Amino acid sequence: MSSYLVTGGCGFIGSYVMKELLKRSDTSKIYQIDKMGIGSSQDNIINDPKVENYYFDLADDKSWKLHMANPFQFIDIEIDYVLHLAAESHVDRSIERPLAFIDSNVRGTANVLELVKEQKCRMVHVSTDEVYGHLLLEDPPFLENNALKPRSPYAASKASSDLIVQSYINTYNINASITRCCNNYGPRQHAEKLIPTAINALMNGEKIPVYGTGENVREWIHAEDHAKAIIEVAHNGENEIYNIEGSRSITNINLVNEIISTLKEKYPNYIKDGEYIKFVEDRLGHDFRYDLGTLHEKLDSVKNQRDFGLEDTIDFYVEACLRGHAC
Repeated sequence: MSSYLVTGGCGFIGSYVMKELLKRSDTSKIYQIDKMGIGSSQDNIINDPKVENYYFDLADDKSWKLHMANPFQFIDIEIDYVLHLAAESHVDRSIERPLAFIDSNVRGTANVLELVKEQKCRMVHVSTDEVYGHLLLEDPPFLENNALKPRSPYAASKASSDLIVQSYINTYNINASITRCCNNYGPRQHAEKLIPTAINALMNGEKIPVYGTGENVREWIHAEDHAKAIIEVAHNGENEIYNIEGSRSITNINLVNEIISTLKEKYPNYIKDGEYIKFVEDRLGHDFRYDLGTLHEKLDSVKNQRDFGLEDTIDFYVEACLRGHAC
């Protein structure tokens, strides 16, 4: 039987990790920590006898002390695995408020590492492909040994946290892996991300904002498959970096057009004819293309991931709108 500490378990990807862990017969206990920031949702809180939820900011020492008499009270509880997903993760907001991202993603990770060091448990630090920088169309995919060349405050904060994890592996001999994943999609993603933004705009009769010309290329994986990969690395991985590849690469403009076509076909009564896209001034330092390869044998969860498809995601947001939820 295994016990887990999951950070960011009320966020988009974290909520899928929580659900996948609860499907496992060998899961005895999950301790979940989330500060309930912008990317988290009350709807993702899981009430289950196996789950113990805590709500505080991993990066704030005062918050640790406010919520717990002993900030590292988990030291007194045997934890087998720490799955660290808690992070600020939106590039636009990182451009506006870079110090908040550095504080959350760097200091928060350092606090988690201190716990792992004391617990002597296994850790998976969940990172992003954005730490590698970006690619041109003719460039080969990123591999785990590519240099880190982050181009936004968000990416730089994640690259910094990756390096801190590696320093703890080398200095303190902790047992940890780093995963770097492509773009995620699926139900329950925060409305600020591209796919829910596009769906919600159409349902509200608004135009979809697309940066620049929309030719930027992204690779996509369903969040449930990403969650399975994180857990697979936790149980079978080494003290290595693991790139988690998606099932499809597509330009932003083609992705948006697929969303429009699917919505018009499935929900013709709600999508009025007209112009659906507005091109807006490009994001500062907008990465052009991401594409991942790996030096490892592909994870089973990556090899067996679903084909890219937006039906369940579109249905989720449309139904939320029709129920009167904000969209």
